[in-house]
Amino acid sequence: MSEINTALAMNDLLEDMRLWAQSYGFQQLGISDINLVNAEKSLSKWLDAGFHGDMNYMERHGSKRSRPEELVSGTVRVITVRMDYWPEPAAEPWAVLENDQQGFISRYALGRDYHKLIRKRLSKLAHKIEKAVGEMGFRVFCDSAPVMEKALAEKSGLGWVGKHSNILNREHGSYFFLGEIYTDLPLPVTQKTSEHCGSWTACIDIR
Repeated sequence: MSEINTALAMNDLLEDMRLWAQSYGFQQLGISDINLVNAEKSLSKWLDAGFHGDMNYMERHGSKRSRPEELVSGTVRVITVRMDYWPEPAAEPWAVLENDQQGFISRYALGRDYHKLIRKRLSKLAHKIEKAVGEMGFRVFCDSAPVMEKALAEKSGLGWVGKHSNILNREHGSYFFLGEIYTDLPLPVTQKTSEHCGSWTACIDIR
C-alpha cells in the first residue's frame, strides 16, 4: 500500500473510530502524539514548588508520567476520549441541590464507578480497532496510572485547560470524564482547539 493510500486509510479509520466511540457512550474522540515536553516542564516546576503537598505519588513515577513511551513501550499515539457525566435528561439532581433537607453529592459520583466503566468500554473500543487493523499494542487508562490526561486531552482537541486547571469544552463545560488508550498504531493526530476563556475569571473568583 502506498503512503498516500495508507494516509487515506488511516483517516477513514479515524472516522470509524469516532463512530465506534459514540456507540460505546463516548461523546468525543481525539488523537495525540506523545510529545509532552511543555507539560513536563510545567509539571517539574509545579513539583519543585511543592504544590503537590502530600500527593507524593505525583513524583513517584518520574518521567513515565510525561513520556508515554516509557510507561508503555512502543507507544506512538494516545487515543483520548470524553464521556459526559451530566447528560441533558438528568434534571432531577437540580431539585436536590435546591432542597436544604437533603445531602449534596457531587455530580460525577451519582453514577457507577467511572474507573471501571470507562476502562471496560475503552477495552471494547481498542479491540474493535484491533479487529479492523490487525494485531496492535495497546493499554487503556482512566485515572488509574501516571498519565497526563489533561495535557493529552488538550493536545488532541477535546478542550483547553481553563484558569481553574480543568479541561473545558466549549459546548459541554467541564462535566466529563477522560480516558486514554496508549497504542503503537501511527494514527493521524487531531487538531488542538483554541482557548475561549479570554479575561473571564468566574471559575476562580472567590465570593
